[in-house]
Amino acid sequence: MQITVSGHQVIVTPALRDYAESKLGRIVRHFEQVHAAVVVLSVEKLFQKAEATVHCATNKTIHADADGADLYAAIDGLADKLDRQVKKHKEKLKSHRRDDVREARYAS
Repeated sequence: MQITVSGHQVIVTPALRDYAESKLGRIVRHFEQVHAAVVVLSVEKLFQKAEATVHCATNKTIHADADGADLYAAIDGLADKLDRQVKKHKEKLKSHRRDDVREARYAS
């Protein structure tokens, strides 16, 4: 997965970049069809914000944002939100029908 980290009115340090990449790397463990993620870190007056857009192979775009006391907390919240959304998307793609019931129904 290709992860792009950029900053809006903030300088993205190598430590922030590595932290964001490691946190968003766990999304691939849950869903292998993720192609790219674009992360934007920004600082406004009293809060820090992290936004991400994830592009999947199933032509699905997942977007999430999170605020935090510092950028590390915002990245943590963002990773949790994206993780939940990716799990939900994967669950929707999965067939919940039992194959043996389907075969028995159409065999008669």
